[in-house]
Amino acid sequence: MIRALRSLPRFTFRRASLWYRYGIFWVGVVAVGLVAVLYAKLIDWGYNAFRAVQHEHVWLPLILTPAVAALSVWLTRKFFRGSEGSGIPQVIAVLHSPPGLGTRLLSPSILIAKMGISFIAILGGFAIGREGPTVQVGAALMYNLRRLFPRSNARIERQLVLAGAAAGLSAAFNTPLASIVFAIEELTRSFEARTSGVLITAIILAGIVALGLNGNYTYFGTIEIGAHFPNLLAIAVLLTAIVTGIAGACSAGCCSIRPNGFRHVCARCTRLAPLYSPRSAGLIIAVVGLVSGGTTFGSGYAEVRGLLEGHEQLSPLYPLLKMASMIGSYLPGIPGGIFAPSLSILAPGSATCCTWSSATCNCRC
Repeated sequence: MIRALRSLPRFTFRRASLWYRYGIFWVGVVAVGLVAVLYAKLIDWGYNAFRAVQHEHVWLPLILTPAVAALSVWLTRKFFRGSEGSGIPQVIAVLHSPPGLGTRLLSPSILIAKMGISFIAILGGFAIGREGPTVQVGAALMYNLRRLFPRSNARIERQLVLAGAAAGLSAAFNTPLASIVFAIEELTRSFEARTSGVLITAIILAGIVALGLNGNYTYFGTIEIGAHFPNLLAIAVLLTAIVTGIAGACSAGCCSIRPNGFRHVCARCTRLAPLYSPRSAGLIIAVVGLVSGGTTFGSGYAEVRGLLEGHEQLSPLYPLLKMASMIGSYLPGIPGGIFAPSLSILAPGSATCCTWSSATCNCRC
């Protein structure tokens, strides 16, 4: 009895330490889910506000979009270096670099700038998405919780970053399985049994928070296929996959132009006049948006969802115009993702295949 009483404080302290450690982790993951949902609603509200103003004043983007581009680039380069782009490369760099890089790429100021500047950009009609930035936002939010751990080390920091990034993706897309694959193949490029439990727990909790606030939703809806599935449909799907793969490679190549190419010219122009190049990009986005009838503004999610639901019609030139708008939004280096715009680049062709399959195999897209 006396021996048991002597071991009781040690046992209680150990249990309290475990609850303290994992309690902070769970609270952080729930916070990632809440912030991801808030960020999604903020971006949606910003795009709807821009579209409402653009419908009333068709030519306003010619002034508004270049001004927003100049403001966004100035804020990013002057105060928030490290928040550029989608944010996924920054997370990968933190996971594969020596400790200390996270304090610069995953700081609280970067977290706020990622959401704030991308919101400003979407108010100007930029063709950016919020899915990639949500990964960096989730990683930054979890990384800054390391200060609450009694004995933080490099391994704990790495687990926090990985779990936060995967939780952000899970909450953004409602795709828990895809988030696990993304974390293993894209972020860490390896499977570690030590972090698998932490990763899965983070994804589940963030997904539950997103489901509780948004309901059980699918990103682009569902496809119902009847019992008859013709062989020609498989050929159409294969051809669509090949064409979209080539288009994706071309757009990725344009967004990662080597320094001796067009981006080097933009850099020289930027050194001579810091706000000239962003204004040019904003003007290109505005002109392309006016030519397309306003369909290339924003991430492209609404247009693709409308095609799948059958109440949206897009021009055959939409993929090329959307690609130009996406590249123009990406090259200035403001915070914003390219995942959703990339999905919408070949939306008309995909919708054609969907319509053909509906008439052929008695299915509904």
